[in-house]
Amino acid sequence: MTLNTIKIEEGIKIHKINTNKFKTNLLAIYLTTQLSRENITENALILSILKRGTENLKTQEDINIKLEELYGAEFNCGIDKLGNDSVFKFYIESLNDKFIYKKENVLEESINTLFDIVFNPLKENNGFKEEYFKSEKENLKQIIKSRKDNKGTYAYTRCIEEMYKNEPYGLYMYGYEEDLDEITNDALYKEYLNVIKNCKIDIFISGNFSEDSNVESLISNNIKEKNLKPRDVQNLYLTNQIKKPVKEKIVKENMDVSQGKLVIGLDVTNTNQEEKNIAAVYNTILGGGVNSKLFQNVREKASLAYSAGSLYIKNKNSIIIKSGIEALNYDKALDIIKQQLEDMRNGKFSQKDIDNAKQLMKASLKSIQDEQDSAISYYFGKEMEQEKIDIPAYIEQIEHVTKEQIIEIANKISINTIYFLSK
Repeated sequence: MTLNTIKIEEGIKIHKINTNKFKTNLLAIYLTTQLSRENITENALILSILKRGTENLKTQEDINIKLEELYGAEFNCGIDKLGNDSVFKFYIESLNDKFIYKKENVLEESINTLFDIVFNPLKENNGFKEEYFKSEKENLKQIIKSRKDNKGTYAYTRCIEEMYKNEPYGLYMYGYEEDLDEITNDALYKEYLNVIKNCKIDIFISGNFSEDSNVESLISNNIKEKNLKPRDVQNLYLTNQIKKPVKEKIVKENMDVSQGKLVIGLDVTNTNQEEKNIAAVYNTILGGGVNSKLFQNVREKASLAYSAGSLYIKNKNSIIIKSGIEALNYDKALDIIKQQLEDMRNGKFSQKDIDNAKQLMKASLKSIQDEQDSAISYYFGKEMEQEKIDIPAYIEQIEHVTKEQIIEIANKISINTIYFLSK
């Protein structure tokens, strides 16, 4: 697997991942823009409208017919938060032309189709097609209203909101109902044009390409055809966030739940970019699998939790502990979790714990190369971090992490927010 990046214009790049592992090509367009309360609801609505139809493929049925003509190509899209940015993601996966029995330009048609969906929405008067605007506005309202349906996800997002109350990262990914009611069609279309004009554009193509492949020119031609101009995107790249310890905050919320949800947000304080690999190993030892401290001590030994683990949000220098417990076990579970943090600070973990964590991380990193979308996500993350490091080099960095370094990181970990959802 090799990566070649070409800068087409300022703020617009093509990233070609050449691999012979797959019979498909995967094209992805990532649009990155600054995240704010003013635009987060608009962004979610824009995404849902774009997939409804284009000037050339006016309905979802037309899009589906086109995908079927491309030998059952698959289209998908989504929106995500990355640091203080909002990222639109659009994908189309189609069969590599090498595996089609007759000469066809499936790759070219796939590229054209995805660019059409992203950059050529169906318009009406001064906005999007009114029917699509109204129906997707109602659909988004239902998504926002159903936020509490998945209690585990709700508890996690609420903890993030409390941790980052004064930062864009604390915003709810799909926006807010009160903001949605105020959005007009023409204002939304103007915001879409603003996004296209100013966003960072990263176009990824993964597949088995010959040396004389013209995939770069096919993408470049679409960029020119859509009249995409240079843009200043330096403020969109991820930067290391230096955190200081804060006063521990406890937030409790009551809801009709069958099981309590305990979510603890940790800050990795005073950490530089080079220490993030160490923090990743620390997190894996703490709560990264069945051999982790949290799983073994909170779930297995004490039988206090239905689940217990943690995840590391690298770009925010945060670790989030998630556990499903009986409400009566709140104090006991919290004490045991805090004890694991203290044990890590005091070096009460073995070389076997370190080796197990590294093996789990290496297996996860190696598996990235087995899925085209995972590889694209990995390299997009590295692009946003402005790091040029491939997966084997990253694995080597993990290998060199020592116990002393992990203890040093453990002593930089502090609790930011304890969130508990129960009856």
